[in-house]
Amino acid sequence: MRYDEKEEAVRRLLDTAHPPVPGDLGRRAAARGARLGRRGRLLRRTLRVLCALAALWFTLWAADARPWEPPPAATTPPFDGP
Repeated sequence: MRYDEKEEAVRRLLDTAHPPVPGDLGRRAAARGARLGRRGRLLRRTLRVLCALAALWFTLWAADARPWEPPPAATTPPFDGP
């Protein structure tokens, strides 16, 4: 399809009657946007709380388990004494 044919097809579409738009469309869109905004804030707040709890759990586990220390030896070294 050439550029002229595409332009003519678009002009034909724009020249036809436009579908009716509901009168309360703006109000419904604003209400939906507000709902999505509240849902997003709740999701972010929940994720922040979960991350804080995970960090607290990790800190408590690390303080108790001390993974940075080497594990105790399973056997004692041989004694070659006097």
